[in-house]
Amino acid sequence: MNFSFRPRLLDTLPGYGRSAFASDLSAGLTVGVLALPLAMAFAIASGMSPTAGIWTAIVAGFLISALGGSRVQIGGPTGAFIPIIYAIVADYGIQNLLIATMMSGVMLLAMGAFRLGSMIRFIPLSVVIGFTNGIAVVIFISQIKDFLGLKIEALPGEFFGKMRALFDALPTLDLPTLSLSLASLAVLLGWNRVAKDIAWMRRLPGPLAVLVIATAANALLQLPVDTIGSRFGGIPRELPDIGLPALSLGLLGKLIAPALAIALLGAIESLLSARVADSQIDDRHDPNQELMAQGIANVAAPLFGGFAATGAIARTATNVRTGGRTPVAGMAHAAVLLAIVLAAAPLAAHIPLATLSAIVVVVSVNMGEWHAFAPSELRRYSAPYRTILLATFFVTVVFDLTLAVELGMVLASLFFIYRMSDLTRIERVPLEAHYGVEALTRADGTPRILAYRLTGSLFFGAANKLENLLLMQDGHPDAVILDLDKVISIDTTGLDILQTLHRNLARRGATLILCDLNEQPASLIQRSGFAARLGEDNVAGNLTDALLRAQRISPAPPEARYT
Repeated sequence: MNFSFRPRLLDTLPGYGRSAFASDLSAGLTVGVLALPLAMAFAIASGMSPTAGIWTAIVAGFLISALGGSRVQIGGPTGAFIPIIYAIVADYGIQNLLIATMMSGVMLLAMGAFRLGSMIRFIPLSVVIGFTNGIAVVIFISQIKDFLGLKIEALPGEFFGKMRALFDALPTLDLPTLSLSLASLAVLLGWNRVAKDIAWMRRLPGPLAVLVIATAANALLQLPVDTIGSRFGGIPRELPDIGLPALSLGLLGKLIAPALAIALLGAIESLLSARVADSQIDDRHDPNQELMAQGIANVAAPLFGGFAATGAIARTATNVRTGGRTPVAGMAHAAVLLAIVLAAAPLAAHIPLATLSAIVVVVSVNMGEWHAFAPSELRRYSAPYRTILLATFFVTVVFDLTLAVELGMVLASLFFIYRMSDLTRIERVPLEAHYGVEALTRADGTPRILAYRLTGSLFFGAANKLENLLLMQDGHPDAVILDLDKVISIDTTGLDILQTLHRNLARRGATLILCDLNEQPASLIQRSGFAARLGEDNVAGNLTDALLRAQRISPAPPEARYT
């Protein structure tokens, strides 16, 4: 394995000029102002402070662009992490979340270093859609409290406890908060529809527009709603203290599973985002370099009080649409966020939490592929696809994302094994075209020579296909030919079945002959020493040679004729 660390930034710098910088800077400004409300909203929904979200976007966003394997990827906190981060904070606390995030960064760095980036693509689409839609539902549920202004001290992380707490708190619904949430939601949903005909509106992202409008209204009218200032004391207008989070050695082992969940989700989302971006700019990202950059970003962000980050599909798409074509645009987006924090932090105290909640609600609705659940759509696909999709979705919503992905992958593997086993077939080859009928049977009517053709893959899931041969239900011939021309692969279990068949035949004085071996089966049979035990003469190049060998083992009577 050759280790390689080469950010795409290095490939874009040669020939980089003023016009390219102007385009990247313009895109960075747009994405930066879009990222501000999203970073705060995602952080609050995750049980963190808005400051943590902003510094995650600044630090991780800069490193993911500067060191990543994509030219246009924008990194930062994303909605997909909300259920995981919230659960970790509820179970282990913020300090241990930061430790888990750094552990996930080390895992991501190792995945990229060992070139495992392409393996993420092995996750079936049904699993991806199932957990993406499940995450969207979990995010939506998490926003009910702030959207309605319910009085709940701490929302439980567990699904049934959360739903019970929300139901019990419904009498505390706050009408001013609900009114502002609905108004913010209406502006968000209507902004793009109206903006398409007005030039200046098209340049202003909807989330930023509603944030400015709601903040200004709250500052002027002093609305009786919760704000960043009332709940978090505002956003500090200064750099955070940099240092390692407090480490609890007793909990380190328990943080491995949460860290793995962050790493897997981060890898999946970042590489999906990069792949979508590739199609928009006709490029091809380096998945291993991207994972290493994500790893470094997730190690660095907690040093500034930040948390998990990954590639953000919406912000990356906005970057591409507004002209960003090199990693400089992503680095500029981080610089814009830093400038906003240092210059305008005091204004954030007036931002209503209801408006941020409305932004997250829209994100949750938009991130789901809801058409995949339509009965007409489900009927188009097989029962295994529907089972994996719905099971992954259900477990994501009710139990846990990590468990959902594990279950989805196990189900997908089992269905794949079953399908491959079903495609593996064995059929008897009629030898009448090669032998006279008299040569095929002895005087008592039992067969002298039998031939079978295998199709598919001879692996552990298809081992039962040779049961009839092991039991010799077709008789006790002098030679058995297996034509493996249509066998694409054999695993060690399949090899063991062939060896067992060879031993069973040898005990009866019969010979096993293999012919037409493809590259992988031939390599395994040679390397395992089975070819030597079988006898080189009993590994034939084709069926004709195998039949000639069988004829020498069991010669036909004089009255029979080989044709």
